[in-house]
Amino acid sequence: MPSITAITYVFITQLSLSPTIQGLAHTLYLKYTRALAVTEEVPMQRVLLPEGWPRPKGYSNGISADAGELIFCGGQIGWSPDGIFEHADFIGQFRQTLVNVIDVLAAAGAGPEHIVRMTWFVIDRDDYVSQLRAIGGVYREVMGKHYPAMSVVFVSGLVEAEAKVEIEVTAVKS
Repeated sequence: MPSITAITYVFITQLSLSPTIQGLAHTLYLKYTRALAVTEEVPMQRVLLPEGWPRPKGYSNGISADAGELIFCGGQIGWSPDGIFEHADFIGQFRQTLVNVIDVLAAAGAGPEHIVRMTWFVIDRDDYVSQLRAIGGVYREVMGKHYPAMSVVFVSGLVEAEAKVEIEVTAVKS
């Protein structure tokens, strides 16, 4: 069953409201779901940390998820819903990519707290590594302190030539 937060968010974004009001609704939704991801445990998920291993920073080595509704989010990139790249820089595109992921999850009544796996495809390793601190800040701002199993793959290019990052996720919702 979709959360009331996700239903409300989807409803608000479907109304013919001004872009300012829709933007405010989106910001509030992100802040609320981020707070949920920090304060509510997701009972269907368990972080896997083998005995003796150090806790990783900013991701999980593995997640165990109970059976529920599986949500597969295809690769999202850093363009607006209208297909326009509003940012040429990595951090701007990364933020928009995460927002796009949340929008897709919201369509299924899910949020960042339901993500069990993320795969990032990045075209410039040096750009990525040099901005790790900013990447972490943007991630926590948009996704909260929920760290699913993650992989980062460096690729020679993406289908959309302007794209600097593409992220796909798998989520599990009870």
